[in-house]
Amino acid sequence: MRFSNPLSIDDLCGIIGGNNIVKGNTQLKINGINEIHSVEPGDISFVDHPKYYEKVLNSLASVILINKDVDIPEGKAIIITEDPLDDFLKVVKHFVQFNPQKEPINTDAEIGEGTIIQPNVFIGENVKIGRNCVIHSNVSIYADTTIGDNVIIHSGSVIGGDAFYFQKREDGWKKLHSCGRTIICDDVEIGSNVTIDKGVSGDTFIGKGTKFDNLVQIGHDTHIGNHCLIGSQSAIAGCTFIDDECIIWAKSSVNKDLYIAPRTTLLALSAIDKNVSEEGQVLFGIPAIEARKKWKEMAYLKKLPELFEGLEELRIKSQVK
Repeated sequence: MRFSNPLSIDDLCGIIGGNNIVKGNTQLKINGINEIHSVEPGDISFVDHPKYYEKVLNSLASVILINKDVDIPEGKAIIITEDPLDDFLKVVKHFVQFNPQKEPINTDAEIGEGTIIQPNVFIGENVKIGRNCVIHSNVSIYADTTIGDNVIIHSGSVIGGDAFYFQKREDGWKKLHSCGRTIICDDVEIGSNVTIDKGVSGDTFIGKGTKFDNLVQIGHDTHIGNHCLIGSQSAIAGCTFIDDECIIWAKSSVNKDLYIAPRTTLLALSAIDKNVSEEGQVLFGIPAIEARKKWKEMAYLKKLPELFEGLEELRIKSQVK
């Protein structure tokens, strides 16, 4: 999330409150707040687990909320705090509040020429919809969503809902409040009952010409490229990058934090659990591998009973002798 005006370190400490310790370059200006997967120079981020200290400290973040006194990379600042996530959320909530809405379409919504909005559509704050779109009934478009031209969204879909993102605490699960956006490019078609979550602090992005069947789930901060096809009942977890012209057929899933190369095809009832770096592969199975290889494995498995019977006959014959 980008700030409308830069913050000083003093401004930031005023928002967080408490007796925190600031070290490093205290003259920095802060332009935004982001998690590690979408951080940019000038951003503030947080880390609260030793496993990720080095990764966050060496990221592009300029200011880091952390729960330990550590060596500071050159040019950066750290703020040592008891609970970095809590303080991160204080900053988020300072800039992003939930404002109840009485009217179905927010008065600040920008809706392009030729766009049709059917009855019972909800459109929240800071939403921009391009030209010649069709938004069917019972669609909900949450705040901070941008939709391009010639987009079709079918009934029951929810665009820009909160990320499914929680941290385990002793007293239960702590919600990481979403402050990112949802970007839908031109010529996208979204089926019925599709859910596309907004970014936690960055953007969830759907590229030009991509098409969704019904009942698809897209997680937070995920990038889906141009001209992809996503089949019914498929699910793509957060922070995954799916490149251009990929096809994901029905009832398939892609795990979080992965890269999927261009023109990858994932056949129905399959699941990807690691990066796909080679373009144009056809994958199948759980976990998904090259489809022809998987079909051979399945053919061999069908022969196992026959092989065991043969081995049993040989064992009996050897005992008779």
